[in-house]
Amino acid sequence: MTDPIKLIGNVASPYTRKMVAYLRYKRIPYEVIWGQPEDILKEINIEPPKPILLPVFILDRNGQATAVTDSTPLIKEFEEKYPDRSVLPKDPALNFINYVLEDFGDEWCTKFMFHYRWHFDEDADNAGTILPLGINSNLKDDELAFFKEHFAKRQIDRLWVVGSNNDTAEFIDKSYRKVLSIFEEHFKKHPFLLGNYPLSSDFAVYGQFTQLVGFDPTPRRIAHEISPRTVAWVSTLEDRGGLNYFEENKSLDSLSDSIHDLFKELSISYIPTMVENHKAVNEGEKEWSVDLAGYPWKQKSFPYQAKCLDWIRDEFKKLDTENQKKVLNFLTATNCQSLVG
Repeated sequence: MTDPIKLIGNVASPYTRKMVAYLRYKRIPYEVIWGQPEDILKEINIEPPKPILLPVFILDRNGQATAVTDSTPLIKEFEEKYPDRSVLPKDPALNFINYVLEDFGDEWCTKFMFHYRWHFDEDADNAGTILPLGINSNLKDDELAFFKEHFAKRQIDRLWVVGSNNDTAEFIDKSYRKVLSIFEEHFKKHPFLLGNYPLSSDFAVYGQFTQLVGFDPTPRRIAHEISPRTVAWVSTLEDRGGLNYFEENKSLDSLSDSIHDLFKELSISYIPTMVENHKAVNEGEKEWSVDLAGYPWKQKSFPYQAKCLDWIRDEFKKLDTENQKKVLNFLTATNCQSLVG
């Protein structure tokens, strides 16, 4: 047995849930410290990462315990150290599609999650109450009231990060419902997004949907109405450590019609927002706007998502000519070719 990996997280953090489910599936020993990273890292005298994002892993870096965050590069690191039960396809073209879908989960599905949690009064009241208690269930009533007010206000004030506002609310809701309807058809025939075992994209989407179908009232009602199969998929993916693993010969050519439909949805939602944000950041613009199939979208520029698009394009450049052609054919057929420039 190797020493367990230590991480600090919160059950209402979709990225914490992503990584814990990933570690369970990989059968990697781990220890979770449930709480606020700032407080815990201060107690154990470890410099916090910048920015502090949940979950925070405490990993050995040159013999020193170091706080590390950002789920996608961490999965890549863990895959090299723990190659068994890989969540990265061996087929290079399919691996690129998996990378894109992982980013879709992390950067677009989080718009669903954050929007529903803080845009509606019922959901904000639920989150404002439960989230502080998830950090410390022993809070006195007056302390809970204080943290509820201040925590909720801070999060509502940060809705701009995901582009949630009165102008974009209708499109976010439309996109969420469309993704659910695609997932409902997909899970009628397939146990996971891209094959017969989960990949990193599954865990990314799962992380956001743990909150959408299991924590926040409004998206939970919508999910149960449109896609009970998605609700069930989220429940089972929480711990698939007992799933028998076997190698597959899956390739980009074997993708289901439902994944093609999902990318067509991405072509009018996730991809144009990523491209416009990237352009605005590179041009030094503090905000940007774009038309999404007739719906207006306007938000402040977000440098991290510009980096995400750079990383996607870097992954595409790493492919050999044959696999670049395969990927570009797929992206062009689904109107997503602007993703790679």
